[in-house]
Amino acid sequence: MTIERRLKETAERVNIALDALLPKAEGPEARLTSAIRYSALDGGKRLRPFFTLEAGALFDADEAALLRAAVAIECVHTYSLIHDDLPCMDDDDLRRGRPTLHREFDEVTALLAGDALLTFAFEILADPATHRDPQMRCLLVSGLARAAGPLGMVAGQAADMAGADIGSDLIAVTRMNRLKTGCLINFAVDAGATIGVASEAERTALSRYAHDVGLAFQMVDDLLDAEGVVRDTGKAVQKDRARGKVNFVTVMGVEATRERVGMLASQAKRHLSLFGPRATTLTDAVDFIVQRRY
Repeated sequence: MTIERRLKETAERVNIALDALLPKAEGPEARLTSAIRYSALDGGKRLRPFFTLEAGALFDADEAALLRAAVAIECVHTYSLIHDDLPCMDDDDLRRGRPTLHREFDEVTALLAGDALLTFAFEILADPATHRDPQMRCLLVSGLARAAGPLGMVAGQAADMAGADIGSDLIAVTRMNRLKTGCLINFAVDAGATIGVASEAERTALSRYAHDVGLAFQMVDDLLDAEGVVRDTGKAVQKDRARGKVNFVTVMGVEATRERVGMLASQAKRHLSLFGPRATTLTDAVDFIVQRRY
């Protein structure tokens, strides 16, 4: 099965699970729940759920537990996109080829929809339906909180909004993106390993894989912002330089960024050697990430 087909199947599974778990658009809260569903069910690559499901599959982990954890992670990712698009942040009009949530509805509804998805993620993880062992549920809740919180994704977003004030060197930009993008990708992989009760050596290998994949993913995003077209990306391009933001391309240039992506891709694949052919899909995912155009 090709990686594209595998990703499509994962996206379909996640969409079905999200549709079943999210509140229905009815009653007095219909406008809010309609907005939540507008963003949460609007497609996307579902890469983070993919990483959770594939990492867990290495250890024959319970698929129902993996899927619920994957959905919770996607809820947090979607909340971050909603807030990232707001006028007080990046003020974007387009996301995944459609109007951003605050454009389709309004700014207040978008803010609340993001808040709702963030908190709903923890409700999903804390539910006994996710895992019969309360200790496992606590591990997942605390792990996601760290990845998304003040020393994780939110810190990265704050650094991103600070622009050049964070510094314009590679160390500062790498740290910002490790927090903003890498922390949630790392947790997505680790959640699969946690549910699968992986050994310390296995979790270390997967953590290193996630680290390199996360950086490569963001570098490709920065390349697409510099060189992509809206028709392919489904969102505005050439934004960061216009807004005075720093990213890998503004710091290193296009060619050096592209070379670094190749290095990280090769390194990420080597981290999976511990798993042999069982990790073929995760290996193929690296190629998909570095070759993508959206």
